Parts: sequence; C-alpha cells; structure tokens
Amino acid sequence: HRDLHSFPTRRSSDLFTGATSDRKGRFEAANGGTIFLDEVGELPMQGQVKLLRVLQASEIQRVGSDEVTAVDTRVVAATNRNLAQMSEEGAFREDLFYRLGVIHASLPPLRERRDEIPLLCDYFFTEASEQLERPPVKLSENLHQFLLGYAYPGNVRELRNLVYRLSCLADEVADIVHLPDRKSTRLNSSHCVHL
Repeated sequence: HRDLHSFPTRRSSDLFTGATSDRKGRFEAANGGTIFLDEVGELPMQGQVKLLRVLQASEIQRVGSDEVTAVDTRVVAATNRNLAQMSEEGAFREDLFYRLGVIHASLPPLRERRDEIPLLCDYFFTEASEQLERPPVKLSENLHQFLLGYAYPGNVRELRNLVYRLSCLADEVADIVHLPDRKSTRLNSSHCVHL
C-alpha cells in the first residue's frame, strides 16, 4: 500500500539534487483509464484526505508545483477490511467511504468458492511456467486433494504464492513434499476442510 501515499505526481527535479526529468504519478499515469488501489483500508488518515481531494476535484498537483492537472480516472479499490465499520469507528473517513462505494462488490474468501480453485490453479501454474520459462507443473492426486481442501487463510494470494513455490521446487509433478513445512503439517488440522 506504499503507492497510495504518492497520489500527487512527483517532480523528480524537486525531490533530489541532479534530477532533471519529470515522472508521472499514479493518477496522472492512469488518466483516461483505471487505477487499482489495493488495501485501501490500510491507508492512514492523511492519505485518505489526499485521496478524497483527488476523487472530489478530479485533479492532482505535482509536488513542488503550483500547477493543477485535471485527471479522468476510474478508481477500483480493494480491501479485506470492513470499511463501513471502520468508518463508524472513525478509523476511515465516512465521506471517502461513500465516494469509493459507488459500486460495491463483495467477494467471499476462497474457502467459500472451492469450485474456483482448479481454475485459479490452472491460471497460476500457467503464469508461473511463463515467468520461470518452464513447462507447467502437474499435481499428484494427494496434492490436488490438499489444494481443494485447504482453507487458505491467506486467500487467493496464498494460493498464487503456493503455486509459484510448487513451480520452483517440483520437477514435472508436484507433491505434498513440495509444500512449506507449516502447510504439510496441517494436512489433518483445522486449516483443512474435509470434502
């Protein structure tokens, strides 16, 4: 979420000695398109104020500049936090909550969408094989059943990282032995859902 703190465009020459070029900030670079703000619920209050200003005025101001630049950017924000509750508790600005909440989509955790696990695995194994420049890894039946039954406390990110790990460690076929130690010891624990 560190990128969320840099809403205004940065003027490199104002940031450090010897810099000569300007660099577009996130909103300016996304002008005419979409910007994705991940983990917006982690944004500190000062960052929330800056984001709200950008969303309300549809303009940004480069650091160290008096010039204002109009931006037309669609914002998609995501969080695993309950922003409504945070807003009631004063931890998230209510006006920003409503500004971001034009269209609200709630996505259940992966453990409640088990039918998507094979599709996500296929996608992530293909992605990993391209990144690693190797053929996609196949799964043993034991590992396949584990992946279907695991509760994924880290959600889709955990699955993606797990698939990448399997793609790095396994030769042609990945098995339980390629899991991190903490996962392989959970085969019969509460973190597994028995199908």
